[in-house]
Amino acid sequence: MWQIAMRRSPRALTRCVRRLAPIVLGLVLLGPRTAAADTHAIDTERSTITVRVYKSGLFRAFADNHIVHAQVTQGTLDDGPAARVAFVIDAARLRVLDPGLSADAREQVQSRMLGAEVLDVLRYPEIRFQSTAIERRTPETWVVRGQLTLHGQAHEVMVTVTPAPGRYRATVKLRQTDFGIMPISIAAGAVSVKDEVQVDADLVAAASSAPTASRGRANAVPLLR
Repeated sequence: MWQIAMRRSPRALTRCVRRLAPIVLGLVLLGPRTAAADTHAIDTERSTITVRVYKSGLFRAFADNHIVHAQVTQGTLDDGPAARVAFVIDAARLRVLDPGLSADAREQVQSRMLGAEVLDVLRYPEIRFQSTAIERRTPETWVVRGQLTLHGQAHEVMVTVTPAPGRYRATVKLRQTDFGIMPISIAAGAVSVKDEVQVDADLVAAASSAPTASRGRANAVPLLR
């Protein structure tokens, strides 16, 4: 078409360029918008993690299992072809629920969990997860591999995810010792908590299709493809 226009006249070439310009501009604008539409800020008001810590030991019948809960502090997720997710949790915001405990006993467990003996939140204030690969095994089951940074140590974990429109529920089992945390033990080991804990995450995409400039600063974290 360019050759035909050039053979005819410069005026014909000008008309051709004018006709093509809107098409080219549309393609340029469409590309970034399509890619951005797959990226969502995580709704930090509705996205949570729940940690389940189980008792063990000879007198475990007299001990308590623990349920720990926190909201996601910031994060982004992409459910497009290059799916990925990353989020951050403020370790100091983890809260022991344990409805069977008195308020005083619950506060004691809380203080011990956040203290130097377990999470040591003054030295390690954040818990981070960043995906490195996502495999869609079935429409109802994804397997997400990524780096989990906890207690100052980063290790690869494999997470099972159940996707739904705008919502992703994930579960993974971790060993505390893998991250340099020794399970709490009292009475010479007669009562203790198991090394393995279960972590459940409930991630909800924010209403907007992509983070705005202000929301992006508050919620976005670097992602790996």
